[in-house]
Amino acid sequence: MQHRFILASGSEIRARLLRNAGLDIEVVPARIDEDAIKAALLDEGAKPRDVADALAEHKARRIAVKHPGAYVLGCDQVAELRTALLSKPETQDEARAQLAALAGRTHKLLSAAVIYHDGAPIWRHVGTVRLTMRPLSDAYLDAYLARNWESIRHSVGGYKLEEEGVRLFSRIEGDYFTVLGLPLTELLSYLIDRGELDI
Repeated sequence: MQHRFILASGSEIRARLLRNAGLDIEVVPARIDEDAIKAALLDEGAKPRDVADALAEHKARRIAVKHPGAYVLGCDQVAELRTALLSKPETQDEARAQLAALAGRTHKLLSAAVIYHDGAPIWRHVGTVRLTMRPLSDAYLDAYLARNWESIRHSVGGYKLEEEGVRLFSRIEGDYFTVLGLPLTELLSYLIDRGELDI
């Protein structure tokens, strides 16, 4: 990398994906009021895709102003069910309600990424995956939450596809990395095209 590359996220999976792809990254999580930003955007009629993009940009900008010259990557992920926005569940009851609403239906997972450099966004992408969840029995749902709550408590929709959550789905249409919260293929293509990465 010609420039310093900073991930403005505390997500371990995003950091691992970037490092596994050969990027030398620094991790500096951005602290923003996601709930307030999200509420303001939804009040203005913003679509879930635009909410994910705006949150990713806010995170990138927050860290970029403190690190001029660096490439700063902000990311965010939301789930959309019939135009309704789902966020990270705060409690097991919220997770259960989300999973019950998703069961037997198809929803979209939107993973936004924005790179800031020298005070301006220079790249952005929102990846979309369509996921069809199996019908879930109440007994399985209770057991699933009891086993997985500590792991899924920060996951949109109440699942992680890289863990037991994969059992919940009968069909997945889209990119695996996007499911994990990072449109990695598109990001790497951009960095290679810019001469930031060799190939």
